[in-house]
Amino acid sequence: MNIEELRDYCLQKPATTEGLPFGKDTLVFKVGGKMFLLTSIATGTNFNVKCDPELAVELREQHPEVQPGYHMNKKMWNTVYMDGSLTTKQLHQMIDHSYELVFKGLPKKQQQEIITGNQ
Repeated sequence: MNIEELRDYCLQKPATTEGLPFGKDTLVFKVGGKMFLLTSIATGTNFNVKCDPELAVELREQHPEVQPGYHMNKKMWNTVYMDGSLTTKQLHQMIDHSYELVFKGLPKKQQQEIITGNQ
């Protein structure tokens, strides 16, 4: 997966927005105003995603290309390297998990607005 494919996949998710809140190199994807993925535009070789703490540790133990989140809360964020070792399906699953975690953390009213398309 490259950065263009990553961007396309993230933007397919309901109510996803993208922006550059940390400067012109860090592309951030949000749902409901909350981050679920960020990546460097310059390198485009990895991304950070939110993760259930137990699953985060498990993924790091299983895959050397999954590391504690760089410049993030290492308990709940992973940095995932897109070097070809992980399949596109695995990468999508990590992105999906992050999106769902953030979505489920939104207020119920906001979740319903996203589900019905009234955001």
